[in-house]
Amino acid sequence: MVLPEWSGCGAVGVRSRMWCARGSGHRHRSAAHFSPRRFRRDGMAVRLVVLLLCAALAGVLCGLALPRISPPLARITGQYVATGPVAQALAALPVDDRPSKRGYDRDSFGYNTTDDDGNGCTIRDDVLARDMKAVRLGANRQSGGAVCQVRSGELKDPYTGETIRFVRGPRTSSAVQIDHVVALENAWQSGASQWSVDQRRRFGNDRLNLLAVDGPANQEKGAASAAYWLPGNRGYQCPYVARQVEVKSEYRLSVTTQERDAIAKVLRTCPTQRLPDR
Repeated sequence: MVLPEWSGCGAVGVRSRMWCARGSGHRHRSAAHFSPRRFRRDGMAVRLVVLLLCAALAGVLCGLALPRISPPLARITGQYVATGPVAQALAALPVDDRPSKRGYDRDSFGYNTTDDDGNGCTIRDDVLARDMKAVRLGANRQSGGAVCQVRSGELKDPYTGETIRFVRGPRTSSAVQIDHVVALENAWQSGASQWSVDQRRRFGNDRLNLLAVDGPANQEKGAASAAYWLPGNRGYQCPYVARQVEVKSEYRLSVTTQERDAIAKVLRTCPTQRLPDR
């Protein structure tokens, strides 16, 4: 009797039949072990684990992103709660959410037109000399020959963290600019519109509110408050908002709710930050 070809057992005899039976049983067991049903169960388990991991990741991302997107939610979660001396001064500032720049005129602040300390130097040169190292001075012919015009120097820019080698000249002087930390337009909207001419000129030339900084960074900031612009150098963000708070406190200027919240959010990271000295 000839066995079917599919049996795989072409030999006859008891021993051969036993071997075939064992081999056949092994094949049946292997087929059952690796059945499509088992693959389907394993695949479903893997998909379930992946879905759970994706859901957990989405929850974490939402928890991080939603406070940034929704100010009310950020307020509920304490993103705008800060402590320390600067935070206390910030809390004392008046809030005005309807600022107006009507009538604003930058020239009314008289920046760089006064010499309050009587040293014969412009305020720009005074600030450059204060904030830079390796300063080389020259005579300023426009101020009676006083040797206080900054010809060159090295600035460690607080806004970018970069080092700028300053050289005075028509094409190079703009590399370093003098920034009003509380911008003049912001000050106008915060209360300076009601000041006298003398008050505005004092503010426009107050060294407390002036910093020598990278020119492009200063242009990028423009008249923005802390609600819309902060230094790219994260290490200087706390001193930056602390100076803004000090200036606004001294001149009794207001902040908007957005501005106050943005400053508080920075101050949460540095509760020991102190107000700057003059």
